[in-house]
Amino acid sequence: MQHFKTIEAYCKAINIPNSKHPYFDIRSFEENMPTVVHNMEPFKHEFFAVAIKVEGSGKAISGHHSNFPEGATVFFNSPFQIISWDILPDWEGYYIIFSKEFISQSKYLTHLLQDFPYLKIDKAIPFEVQPHEVSKLLQIYESIYEEQQNLKKDSIAIIEAHVLVLLNFVKRFFEAQVSKEDATAEFRKADISLLSRFQTLIETSFYTANSNKTHSPSYYAQQLAVHPNHLNAIVKQITGHTAKAHIHNHLVRMAKSHLLQTEMSIKEIAYSLQFDSPNNFSSFFKKQTGQTPNSFRKNK
Repeated sequence: MQHFKTIEAYCKAINIPNSKHPYFDIRSFEENMPTVVHNMEPFKHEFFAVAIKVEGSGKAISGHHSNFPEGATVFFNSPFQIISWDILPDWEGYYIIFSKEFISQSKYLTHLLQDFPYLKIDKAIPFEVQPHEVSKLLQIYESIYEEQQNLKKDSIAIIEAHVLVLLNFVKRFFEAQVSKEDATAEFRKADISLLSRFQTLIETSFYTANSNKTHSPSYYAQQLAVHPNHLNAIVKQITGHTAKAHIHNHLVRMAKSHLLQTEMSIKEIAYSLQFDSPNNFSSFFKKQTGQTPNSFRKNK
């Protein structure tokens, strides 16, 4: 499976001109359509993306989300998420894509996942936007696009400010339409920060570690320098689910992504998710979903 570490490599792979900035890009789908690869095999990249599709035929798959709403849709890509598409050249809308380097040098986006949790893999659910919301979002995308076309000394600062506005509007519309944990705001910032770091570690550890210890809450507690009981208590208090349930949910999402979008064997998927054996993986998957991995792949 292809894995793109730079925006330049990503642009080259999907056959569009290179970005004007190494860590940030904005495109209209219309300008991509003449040259972009219309049937893109599953791949991963290391960037965040926020897109609005106003029109467009075919199917795009982000992680395990394959059923996009019928109308105008906002959808997301997160680092290391498996992505693929098979589309017709009739898409309209915009997307922005930015790397961790863009975040690290920004004054506004230092706490990106804490401030905008819908960008996390487990929260990144495509949602439909209403006509008045579409026009509001398109105005912001167009402002960013215009600034990107003629970069000046202060353009990145202006782009960052527009991106912040865009992310906040998306958050407003997302929270109005997608189920969320309303109680989160009641908890102390330190607890929310711990939860955010725990969720981020789950998403990254399967690519950086090489041990089935990543299946255990104790592993993450050690990385976060807290007691496992404390981690579990905070996670359960805020979300209503145990730390182990969060890890298991992530494993199921990753397994479904591989089963839906790749031709990897069950054995290859099992070891890529750091299970001791394919049998243990199959037993885990069936317990969590009610289906064997093979049945899930066949039914989908």
